Amino acid sequence: MKKYLSLVAILATLTLFVVGCAKNEPKTEEAPAETATVQTMEGSELNKIMEDNKAKENYLVIDVRSKDEYDAGHVKFAINMDIETFEDNLDRIADFKDKNVVTICNTGKKSAKAADILVANGFTSVYNAQGVKDFEYTTMSQIENIFGSELQAIADANEEGLTIIDARDAKDYEAGHLKGAINVSVDNVEEALANIPMDKGVVTYCYSGNKSTVVAQTLVEKGYTNVKNSLDGTKEFEFNFEK
Repeated sequence: MKKYLSLVAILATLTLFVVGCAKNEPKTEEAPAETATVQTMEGSELNKIMEDNKAKENYLVIDVRSKDEYDAGHVKFAINMDIETFEDNLDRIADFKDKNVVTICNTGKKSAKAADILVANGFTSVYNAQGVKDFEYTTMSQIENIFGSELQAIADANEEGLTIIDARDAKDYEAGHLKGAINVSVDNVEEALANIPMDKGVVTYCYSGNKSTVVAQTLVEKGYTNVKNSLDGTKEFEFNFEK
């Protein structure tokens, strides 16, 4: 019995020793996830990207100035998200958290604030570009760039009777297009003007956003002022088409 009690005492002592050591071992803390940092982008670099039809597809450019300033002239393919309501509208660009996002304004100050907001909300590749007052960008005016989902919503409702233009080839248009869309190619915009009211607004789209941009720019040159262009073409967004 004494041997049994001694063995129990020894085991109890060992248990206490092991537990005590475990308590005294330093805790290893997990390294905090690295926070992305805002990178800078020169105007020449951004302009070059926007002029390259393939390279521009890898970047989302956000002009954080007011709508009036944006309409007066903005970097090609940039969307508009006013800094005053920027953080409240982040859901609009939630799909771009792991993609290249570039912010821009007049001098780089407001866009820097927007860039910080993006990083704080989990965006991983953020650039603040040289301001439009500090670099002579190739710009477009009176054309609002929108996403494919926004165009689809416009086509589904179209309560204002906007003219929707499909700038793809005729064969692609005939295979399927957005409800109510008319087919206008880059080469026959002038011939189609009679079917495009100037007071109702126009929305353009195509396969990749390039031809539709040319059509939109031509319309602006002809005096149209309420023009939207879908950055997402049929290549990037699955529209609900009808024949």
